[in-house]
Amino acid sequence: MALALDIECRDVDKIAVAQAFSKAAKTYDQHAAFQRQVGQLLMDKLSHDLSGLKVLDLGCGTGYFTQLLALRGAQVTAFDLSDDMLAVCQSRCTNLPVTYLKGDAEQLPFEPQSFDLIFSSLALQWCHQVDALMISLVRILKPQGKLVYSTLLQGSLIELHTAWQQVDQQYRHVNQFHQIGYLKSAASQSGASQCQLESLQIILNYSSAIELMKDLKGIGATYVSGRSQGLTKPRTLLQVDQAYRMFKKSNGELPATYQVCLGELTK
Repeated sequence: MALALDIECRDVDKIAVAQAFSKAAKTYDQHAAFQRQVGQLLMDKLSHDLSGLKVLDLGCGTGYFTQLLALRGAQVTAFDLSDDMLAVCQSRCTNLPVTYLKGDAEQLPFEPQSFDLIFSSLALQWCHQVDALMISLVRILKPQGKLVYSTLLQGSLIELHTAWQQVDQQYRHVNQFHQIGYLKSAASQSGASQCQLESLQIILNYSSAIELMKDLKGIGATYVSGRSQGLTKPRTLLQVDQAYRMFKKSNGELPATYQVCLGELTK
């Protein structure tokens, strides 16, 4: 079953985010090793049999985990800001029980007690008011329903941020992410009966900062609030690449550090 609906995104920033991800829809899967690693950590928290459960994949992207959820027997609603991401998701999930819906996570169109499970991997960092969002997500869960999510924490991509600061202090080039304390507060005030949050550090290794930035562009994570609207000159990128080398390890590799929050809430 495939039902395509369209919920208008009114937030100007969200429109820019959606456009960035739409441009990357065809390249996303080639650059999403980290995203799959984190999403699998959430999948490992779930039963292998989700038969009959109504599941919301919030920020489904190209549908890698939408497909896995459906293959476990779930009836999945794939929800994303980007038309192009949803199109790729739909092509991946052909003949699976998936419904497709475009919209903003902070303007959810669902009735109370609509879902048994909400799955959301690396989408919440694009939301402004996670405390209000958590309340909305718990509201649309059925009694004893569960929300599992991952999001990036402050300190992610600290090496890239530091390298850019060496080159350009006028504009921000790496997004700010939520503090773990804020997420804990949002979870505790959500109305959930049980809340579990954990933080972990994941370090990827690159041969150059250029390679890292290609990955970020490849998945569409290019929108940065307060960033210069002009095109970045190749010479500037080379300067960033040079500055990034201050983090080179003894084996010649360059680390890219991610701080990740994994959350599990039960209504």
